[in-house]
Amino acid sequence: MRSTPGTTIHWFRRDLRLADNTALRHAATAGERLVPVFVLDDAILARRDTGAARVRFLLENLHALAAGLAARGSRLIVVRDDPAVVLPRVARAVGATAVHWNMDYEPYARARDVRVAEALAAAGIRALAWKDQVLFEENEILTGTRRPFTVFTPYARAWRAQKAAGPKEAPPLPPPPDLAGVASTGLPAPSDLGFASAANLPEAGEAAALARLRTFVDRDLHDYERRRNLPGERGTSGLSPYLRFGVVSVRTVHAATAGRSLGARTFTTELIWRDFYQQLLFHHPNVERQAFKPALRTLAWENDRGLFAAWQRGETGFPIVDAAMRQLRATGWMHNRCRMVVASFLTKDLLIDWRWGERHFMRELVDGDLAANNGGWQWAASTGTDAQPWFRIFNPTSQGEKFDPDGAYVRRWVPELAAVPNRWIHQPWALGAPEAAKAGLVLGKTYPERIVLHEERRPRALAMYGATRESTSIPQQNTKSPHRPVRP
Repeated sequence: MRSTPGTTIHWFRRDLRLADNTALRHAATAGERLVPVFVLDDAILARRDTGAARVRFLLENLHALAAGLAARGSRLIVVRDDPAVVLPRVARAVGATAVHWNMDYEPYARARDVRVAEALAAAGIRALAWKDQVLFEENEILTGTRRPFTVFTPYARAWRAQKAAGPKEAPPLPPPPDLAGVASTGLPAPSDLGFASAANLPEAGEAAALARLRTFVDRDLHDYERRRNLPGERGTSGLSPYLRFGVVSVRTVHAATAGRSLGARTFTTELIWRDFYQQLLFHHPNVERQAFKPALRTLAWENDRGLFAAWQRGETGFPIVDAAMRQLRATGWMHNRCRMVVASFLTKDLLIDWRWGERHFMRELVDGDLAANNGGWQWAASTGTDAQPWFRIFNPTSQGEKFDPDGAYVRRWVPELAAVPNRWIHQPWALGAPEAAKAGLVLGKTYPERIVLHEERRPRALAMYGATRESTSIPQQNTKSPHRPVRP
């Protein structure tokens, strides 16, 4: 096909929005015709940690994106195939001279993008990749010796000293060229892809994401520092699923929430953690499959499958753990304080490899993000960079009593404990027989007995970690980057 002057392609990935989309803006202003494309990548769909809730939320957001494009006179092309095959084929069919996309920093994505760039180059088509997913990329915040940070506090200090870019409006979209020669499979149902989820997910779409951001800023941001750790209250932003898929940009979120109040500064710290874990994964891609700390790669995990299954089901006999795991199964989301509690419980009470929990979370979480999920699990297991000390072991009972003092969270997700008095809601095994009968509680029947005793497991965990001498050495950094697309 003869080249159409100024035809460009924007490859949507983790940027399912029109406003403040860096690559889309550049693609839209680079030519007279624009072809938006999304590729359903079988390599991602086939991963063991790809979950049904996340696939369903992805598809719902793609429907919203397609409607937004159509309202602006454009059309989303959806194809299921290898991106290195699809994008050159579509580019040739529409006579495109360039393909734009936003950077992704995960190991698979980086390797895939190299393949795509090489395939496009072989066809005489430019590949242009843009910074969009983070506020600061992997080499924008460095130590005084120009090395990547591996400790969060100095990284955060250096991060705050920089000025982050602000958001930009959605650009006018050029119309697409003739797409008669382009085969679009359309958007399948989740079941068509082998995924089915009944989870109660957030409303999809850019408008819903912006509405949620406005609500958080107006109602919750001022008290965020206090309420963010209380799972029984709505004190968190609820934005993580939208940020995961780029339904709202991190620049938009930062601009709306930045400020000098304690709540605003605390929320900004969460955005800094997000950038920190992304740059850590970039420079140390080995953390995807192994502990960051070399000395803790040989921990003698017990890996009892029966205990793991009880943890997955939310039937451990520890109310705060069970409530969190049931919330995860029902909604594809879990409160961050509870993520720390259940991760500590799995690794340091049940003595199960953190990678088992990490993979389970990725299968269940609608906001499952490799960098953040891996960083959080390695923090809890004390195997990661700047993690909690290995001898710090959360007591699930005291965590529940501190952060869910009236048991509101437990009662919502563990209804069999609804009638248990506040005093005993986090330790129902201590309830006297008359009160247990009054509450309708029969341990082992209406609610599980504890699968382990924390006071017995804690010394075993300390012995397991203590047998592996703590090391302060840092793994060899990945200083040589693979070939990349052009990054203007």
